[in-house]
Amino acid sequence: MFGLLAIEWLKIKRYSTFWVLTALFLILLPLWNYEIANGVIKMGGSGKKGMNFLNTQYSFPQVWGNLGWWGSIFITFISILVIIITTNEYGYRTNRQNIIDGWKRMQFFNAKVLLVVVLSFMVTLYLFLLGGVFGRVYSGSFSGLFNEFKQVCYFFLLSLDYLGFALFISIWIKRSGLAIGLFLLYSLIIENILKGSINYYADTPWGNLLPLQASDELLPFPMLQMAKAMMAATPTLSMTTYAWVAIGWCLVYYFAGRAILLRNDW
Repeated sequence: MFGLLAIEWLKIKRYSTFWVLTALFLILLPLWNYEIANGVIKMGGSGKKGMNFLNTQYSFPQVWGNLGWWGSIFITFISILVIIITTNEYGYRTNRQNIIDGWKRMQFFNAKVLLVVVLSFMVTLYLFLLGGVFGRVYSGSFSGLFNEFKQVCYFFLLSLDYLGFALFISIWIKRSGLAIGLFLLYSLIIENILKGSINYYADTPWGNLLPLQASDELLPFPMLQMAKAMMAATPTLSMTTYAWVAIGWCLVYYFAGRAILLRNDW
């Protein structure tokens, strides 16, 4: 396992796209949340006039769900990175060179799966560190640091879901531009249309169980969550259900990607 990861690291450590997309995630996520916490979005006006109603979401334990929701947007950078890294193997024929060097196809595939798991863990660790900093600043202490810590675990699952889906798209399409386009089209437009249509016409929340939406439901927009709490609205599906469904989709990506890899010619 560590040997496969070491080889993956050798492939990407000098790759400028890896560092650019990683830097975008590492820099933009805290910068955006800093601006939100300091009133870039206000109710009733801008500048000093409006009311900053989002800074309360950066104290413990609200910070975890808040950062997790924004993180679910910025994870797109890492998803695109997974697509580029994987499709480059086909574009530059390095996947064939791996086989010539003695790898089996499953070793190639499992190396990419391990990379997805490690990236998911690293972005989750980064989110935890950010949450600790924001929470300490806006709470005044570390009291409540581990309250609602399950939302950090939800973010790991969300990252695994998004990156696993990106890997599956890459194995299936094999072309960088087309794979990125399909990923963005599905995640931003198609799934939202499908979700709304299923929920409306079937009059059930089944649309929330679609591949990426299931993990998105684990970290809803904080203000929407507050509004539901004020109205005493009860969720139709539990977080446990969404978690298991997201895990199920991750397994689907793995076995579907594995089947495609073993069936198709290189």
